[in-house]
Amino acid sequence: MAEHHHEHEHHHHHLEMPAKSKYEEALEKYNLDISDEDVKAAVKQIITEKVHENDTPEVKQFLMGSVELTTLKTTDSDESVLAFTERVNQFEEAYPNLPHVATICVYPRFAKVVSETLEVEGVEIACVSGSFPSSQALIEVKTVETALALKDGATEIDMVQSVGAFLAGDYETVCDEIQQMKETCGDHKLKVILETGCLKTAANIKTASILAMYAGADYIKTSTGKLEPAATPEAAYVMCQAIKEYYDETGIQIGFKPAGGLNSVMDALIYYTIVKEVLGEKWLTNQWFRMGTSRLANMLLSEVIGEEVKFF
Repeated sequence: MAEHHHEHEHHHHHLEMPAKSKYEEALEKYNLDISDEDVKAAVKQIITEKVHENDTPEVKQFLMGSVELTTLKTTDSDESVLAFTERVNQFEEAYPNLPHVATICVYPRFAKVVSETLEVEGVEIACVSGSFPSSQALIEVKTVETALALKDGATEIDMVQSVGAFLAGDYETVCDEIQQMKETCGDHKLKVILETGCLKTAANIKTASILAMYAGADYIKTSTGKLEPAATPEAAYVMCQAIKEYYDETGIQIGFKPAGGLNSVMDALIYYTIVKEVLGEKWLTNQWFRMGTSRLANMLLSEVIGEEVKFF
């Protein structure tokens, strides 16, 4: 009789412990107990104490080479994108001593125009794919759009995580989609946009960052630029912390891309400084640090050459 009782106890105990999902297990390795106040304070300290030392012509030149020159307008056409790409070709001749932009970023339907027009060695062609910016499409549509963009000459893909699924706690859908998109990309780099303005809290942003990296992101990116708020220094700080912890845990280096709302050279210097302070020199190359923007390239160029110029 006693034996039977013991079995019953054991069985009862088992019911109390539902199996953890692999996503929960992955997240357990990271510090998700972070407060928005602490993040704000840390960012304030970095901005107050560190940004000024990076306000140099050398850093601004470096930042020009990290720009993902972006056009994502409803009014984009083959003609406008061709002209946009030609500016990058002409930049090489006009400013041979300055670094060219890192990337041209367009909608998938323009991948072909860019790849046929672009003459500058080493400029990547990124396409926003997977029903950007809402990401509200069936995964089959997302992967087909991505495959077509790559076929037409895209070398990198920027996708938006399924934000609604993430906020509903459906990490399986979020990760499965990223994984399928990465499989479609193969060796091509996949950037996962978290849309941090919709995630609200530092803990959410950190969780989404870890899940995206775990599922196969090569870069994590703040925002689409289509919703407010877009990139913020606080979101950048949390994402860089996540990249650092992920690197310490796995040895895998993941890139970082702030995008949306980068309106001034000071904004760019703030993001550069956060990357430098949190992640260190190893991330300060245009391989691992990119900035998604259209207006910033002219501002950086103006400061580097010392007169206002609207080149792009």
